[in-house]
Amino acid sequence: MIKNSKRWLIALAAMILTGLVGIAALVIYVDPFFHYHGPVEGFPYQIDHQLSQNPGMAEHMEYDSVLLGSSMTVNFEADWFRQDMDLNLLKLNYNGAYPRDIHNIMEQVDRNRANGPLKKVFLGVDLASYTGGVEETKYPLPEYLYNKNIFDDVNYWYNKGVLLDYIIKPVLMGDPPTDMSSVYSSEWWLKDLYGKAHVLENYQIPEKNDAYFPEDMFIEGLENNLRENILPVIDSHPDTEFVIFFPPYSILYWYEYVQNNQMDAALYEYRYCMEKLLEKDNVELYFFPGEKEIVCDLDLYADTGHYKQEINRYMTDCFLDGTDRVTKDNYEEMLAEFKRMIDAYDYEALLDAQPAARGGQ
Repeated sequence: MIKNSKRWLIALAAMILTGLVGIAALVIYVDPFFHYHGPVEGFPYQIDHQLSQNPGMAEHMEYDSVLLGSSMTVNFEADWFRQDMDLNLLKLNYNGAYPRDIHNIMEQVDRNRANGPLKKVFLGVDLASYTGGVEETKYPLPEYLYNKNIFDDVNYWYNKGVLLDYIIKPVLMGDPPTDMSSVYSSEWWLKDLYGKAHVLENYQIPEKNDAYFPEDMFIEGLENNLRENILPVIDSHPDTEFVIFFPPYSILYWYEYVQNNQMDAALYEYRYCMEKLLEKDNVELYFFPGEKEIVCDLDLYADTGHYKQEINRYMTDCFLDGTDRVTKDNYEEMLAEFKRMIDAYDYEALLDAQPAARGGQ
């Protein structure tokens, strides 16, 4: 009886061990987060989790340029850069990206540079996210996907979501093989959510704040993040051209700064950042917030910040022809013109045109 029980326990342990090894082997072979290798040909990969999939893509995909930034950069099409600039671009966006997120993903990119330096890095800079701590990320990182410690990879091998949602489900659903050339290339916001009426319907009018805020209120955080997270990346890639741009948020985005009495501080923040970036020989800088025909047309937006894909297409064209490029000779006038636009805009007329927008007041 004891011998039979012992044999049964040994057999059970062997079955469990075999199952665990099999699950780990399956995850490693398919590797839906590309932690060990690039995609297996013909598998229907689900590319929808930036935080978990970006580090593996950065390390194992084939590319010569990258696009970095927040949701303000997600609607760029990788094909535009292939067709117009002859670049094999990989999008490594993080919705709500902080400077540390940019620094972290560039560390993963650097693990994949056996074939030489990057040609270009396109980086969208949202200054509102540059005022926090230098170690702060938008979301907690799944560290086991960002390091080379095999012992914590058990978090990947035996992750129910990885196994069910990213391996079993796509196969059972009969999803077609993934076209990796179109990764993160589709417009991410529903098309029927754009438009002036939609923006105003969901807009909460900010109350006027007459408190005093110093012009340099944002500079300490910006300076720290540039010094710790952004400038070292630029300096460590002297043969790479960094195309850095400030996205065109809508006029209502800036109305909040006006109402909070912080517009001068925002302008000073732009000026400070421009001056630091223009010191770098391998940086090409673009300023889109001053594009009046874009930022004042709410039909191009889904909320106060997110814009239609046609705006991303416009910015790509600017990277080609130099429109809205910032230089040491023109940045002061660009900021002055931007301030004139903000100061002259008739916000009350815009908001009065949509009485429903005042419903929450």
